[in-house]
Amino acid sequence: MATLGAPVKVSPLIKTVRWTGLVAGILYGSMHYKTLSRKETIIREEEAKLEAIRSVERQAAKDKANREELEALAKQML
Repeated sequence: MATLGAPVKVSPLIKTVRWTGLVAGILYGSMHYKTLSRKETIIREEEAKLEAIRSVERQAAKDKANREELEALAKQML
């Protein structure tokens, strides 16, 4: 088994570039997340409005179907 040599000292320039890249990536991710979060909030609000409208329409269709069924049953009973 070979033994490893002494660790090589990393250049200060490379360290600076790595840390700068890390910080820049974190800042970019944060800004991008905020942008997407705002867009998603708007989409969710619009979908909530549409869902309210759809639920009213579904209830109206269900009431109409029930009324028609009851009328058909009433005719069968006579």
